Amino acid sequence: MLPVWLGIGGLVALGLHYDVDRSVIAGSVVVVGLVSNAFAWLLGIVALVPVIGPFIVKVLSIGFVWLLNAVGYLVSYIAIRRGYSKDVLTYRGLTVALIIGIVIGFVLGKLIG
Repeated sequence: MLPVWLGIGGLVALGLHYDVDRSVIAGSVVVVGLVSNAFAWLLGIVALVPVIGPFIVKVLSIGFVWLLNAVGYLVSYIAIRRGYSKDVLTYRGLTVALIIGIVIGFVLGKLIG
């Protein structure tokens, strides 16, 4: 899988160099990553980290975190279209802080309890 990720990274760099639309690049990475199971491999590498790795993988696979992030992107898109760019930065910062807090709380809860 390492050559696949190197290939993805190289193609992203080429796409950015030749000014390809970023949504096309992101969509291509998602499609290639899902078809080749590159994301599962990357989570497997993270899970190999002793003690904390399996907890991070568990948290990343929780649907609530995915749902929270998706709603954040949707609201950000709508707010940017309406001209609330500064508010979006604040909102996304709070969302990232909340997700990081959930991850830290989950890991500490598993380690302590």
